[in-house]
Amino acid sequence: MDLTFASFSEIAEAVKGKKVSAKEVATHFQKRIQSLDSKLNSFVTLNDNALADAEKIDSRISKGEDVGVLAGVPFGIKEMLCTKNLKTTAGSKILSNFVPPYDATVVSRLKKSGVVVMGKLNQDEFAMGSSNESSFYGSVKNPWDTSRVPGGSSGGSAAAQAARLVAGTIGTDTGGSIRQPASFCGIVGVKPTYGRVSRYGIIAFASSLDQAGPMVSTVKDAALTMEVISGHDPMDATSSQKSVPTWSKNLSADVKGMKIGVIKEYMKGGLDKDTVKTFQTSLDTLKSMGAEIVEISVSMTEFAVPIYYLVATSEASSNLARYDGIRYGYRADFPSLAGVDLEDFYGKTRGEGFGAEVKRRIMLGTYCLSSGYYDAYYTKAGQVRRLLTDQYIQAFKQCDAIVSPVTTSPAFKIGELVADPLAMYLNDIFTTSTNLAGLPGMSVPFGISEAGLPIGIQVTASHFEEQRMLNVAAALESAAPVKGRKPHVI
Repeated sequence: MDLTFASFSEIAEAVKGKKVSAKEVATHFQKRIQSLDSKLNSFVTLNDNALADAEKIDSRISKGEDVGVLAGVPFGIKEMLCTKNLKTTAGSKILSNFVPPYDATVVSRLKKSGVVVMGKLNQDEFAMGSSNESSFYGSVKNPWDTSRVPGGSSGGSAAAQAARLVAGTIGTDTGGSIRQPASFCGIVGVKPTYGRVSRYGIIAFASSLDQAGPMVSTVKDAALTMEVISGHDPMDATSSQKSVPTWSKNLSADVKGMKIGVIKEYMKGGLDKDTVKTFQTSLDTLKSMGAEIVEISVSMTEFAVPIYYLVATSEASSNLARYDGIRYGYRADFPSLAGVDLEDFYGKTRGEGFGAEVKRRIMLGTYCLSSGYYDAYYTKAGQVRRLLTDQYIQAFKQCDAIVSPVTTSPAFKIGELVADPLAMYLNDIFTTSTNLAGLPGMSVPFGISEAGLPIGIQVTASHFEEQRMLNVAAALESAAPVKGRKPHVI
């Protein structure tokens, strides 16, 4: 078995069958991180106890204990998720010294399933960005072309997975932060239905939008991970009570007779030629497999980006108010606190602790929530968001799933859009609607550009219909032109 490219099932079965030890698996991937990550900058912190954790799994197996469905599978965890006794920074200076005393529910469920946490993965600061250039720890590089961005905010997760520095990773998605980097790096990324996965222990950006999900190499690995991390959590009042299906066992690439929707408003232009070609090929592929392509209208998607940036920044300004330098996190250096005005203390600490993009969004959100503007901006955005959700509910009465591009182009050059925030925000045009409506969405690698860069296809389904979404993705995966291609850094 080639550990570097082995599936979760192959690794777990080999570990449980004592054909290879969990420690040997962890050591293999630890060596890959040490030899390759200097080219990518995907890890912020390595888990010094990874090998010891793997040994504990081996010890439990030798005693005949059930260690879980993902026994010995090495994972990297995005910096947005709290990990007990392992630094968690959210990619920000203001949390550069924060070590959580507990695990996020997603992390604790992964550990319970037998996962070995190898370390914490780089990201845009507080998940605010589409290129992983806003991290306090520096830009992550795309393993397909290190002069290009890996996408964001979960860029470290995408790059580490694409280069197989780990077998699996976890990202978070507030407006496309799993799906866009998954597309840029040629991996599978899933944003579950809102409420499917607990948000407890995930550092909050925009609470009504945030969801954690798998960023892995195959659709089946994604389904397995989803089964582990999904389910109700009494620590998160927004988590759903719905039972968790066995998606991996019911996975099918048979789309014959399915109706696949194409949103006509998405086809108005603005896509580069490689993306257009890839998307058309994906439709032709599904059609050849017996699916029916139907045009649908979701006219409110035209307003998705402005709605998203009003809602997300407003919630961010509220959530990030807790970082004040008093209770935990970074504190600005004062010769003496005697006589220091509280407002000056907050201003200096937050001014030094937050990066430019985070400050931009806090200011925008604070303005939207301020007296005299709340109703005109935040309330109005919430009303239009409801209309958008209603339109999606109607659209899914006409089709089983929706396919679309993930982004307007393949990965762009590092530094290319960093000076133009609006151009960067418009990169989220195909992904933000899914978060606003609370729908499940995913990116599956499909095409390859003329420059040799991967291009993903987005699959979206109705609320809690992850099985349909995963099945369409499995069909696309089975016939993807990018299949078998590997990034340069591997």
